Amino acid sequence: MKRLSLAQQMCEWGSVGEWREQVRSVIAKGEEGKLAPFLALSIPGITANEHRRCSELWMKQRIDASASPFTFALQAKPKIRVGYLSCDFHEHATALLIAEMLEAHDRQRFDVLAYSYGASDGKAMRRRLECTFDRFIDIEALSTAEAAATIHGDQVDILIDLKGYTAATRTAILTYRPAPIQVNYLGYPGTLGGDFCDYLITDRFLTPPETAADYSEAFAYLPGTYQPHGRHCPVGARPTRLEAGLPEDGFVFCSFTQTYKITPEIFDLWCRLLIDVPGSVLWLLRDPLAEGNLRREAFQRGITAERIIFADDMAQVDHLGRLQLADLVLDTLPYNAHTTASDALWVEVPILTCAGDTFPSRVAGSVLRAIDMEELIVADLDEYYQLALDLATDQERFNGVKARLAANRLTTPLFDVASYTRHIEALYEAMWLGYLRGEKPGMVGQG
Repeated sequence: MKRLSLAQQMCEWGSVGEWREQVRSVIAKGEEGKLAPFLALSIPGITANEHRRCSELWMKQRIDASASPFTFALQAKPKIRVGYLSCDFHEHATALLIAEMLEAHDRQRFDVLAYSYGASDGKAMRRRLECTFDRFIDIEALSTAEAAATIHGDQVDILIDLKGYTAATRTAILTYRPAPIQVNYLGYPGTLGGDFCDYLITDRFLTPPETAADYSEAFAYLPGTYQPHGRHCPVGARPTRLEAGLPEDGFVFCSFTQTYKITPEIFDLWCRLLIDVPGSVLWLLRDPLAEGNLRREAFQRGITAERIIFADDMAQVDHLGRLQLADLVLDTLPYNAHTTASDALWVEVPILTCAGDTFPSRVAGSVLRAIDMEELIVADLDEYYQLALDLATDQERFNGVKARLAANRLTTPLFDVASYTRHIEALYEAMWLGYLRGEKPGMVGQG
């Protein structure tokens, strides 16, 4: 399946139908350890139940059956000790989202620890996070068993996994059960499968109660969106369109998502919009592996080279400044924009999304609901195309959306990090009280 992953990144779609069938076949046949769960999230047509099955097949051979179980004292404490497990405590999308929430934790009620297995990049975010946690523990050199023993020795009450099955993950640490409560949060948009994770922090739009059978974890519902985002995120100077490589006139459709999320079906639709909105351009994040293929695919759909514009990667503050030049962000399906969705809304650029039936296909909708912009959530791709066309050609309607977004930005829950932190702390307390009462993990939070 490595060839499929590379083909997705390169937007090499020649055998996409065959590969999709292979993915479904691996899951249907119950082939263990063959298909990485993260890869399945971006394949159209794969259901949430298949995502769960894929996770369980992936981990089945990765659990150390000989490991001795840890024991825990069942007693109340003056503070709940929460440990966050990740390799992304540096300049990374997860860190950008979570930093202000971590800083806002109530230290009178919580001890907040980091367990880091990623090398320091030496940048400001790493230094900031090292100062934010009550303790920052580097477990990079430890084996999985040693890391689990360290976490258990620190008497962590709630262990929060911020990685799931994403790159460089060490989620296998959770399979040793080093903490009495273990939680899947933020980094991976899906279930971990198995029985080693108790809760999934989510919201009712992402995972409605009736979808519970598709997840191994109990739902821990936040009232707005599951995604945190601070409100002290500096925005760089807005460049001119010429400085950003954009034409001086014309509507700017934008998608700064990673290329593996772009499917031929979505790209078809984007190219239709370029044809039907004269003078418009499509602004994408540059990936040298995909750029040539995307230009070729666009040409085959009747789009000349100057209509597709690629932006170089840059520091977050400068990226946010540049992003203000976009008119409308076009979301991907079935793997939505995540951090890039809330980033766009932070700089008052609307994003249009089509909500599917799986966790990753509903993230942008979750974010839009938290900023009271549900009119930008559609149910199918026909509606998606029509609304994008209307916004690009009806100036009055577009101006109305922009005005609502500007008015809502700091008056709705999305960027209210203080309230978000209190809500997630309430979930942690509910999980802990349930444990002390001897209850099995069940839905917490009202959502």
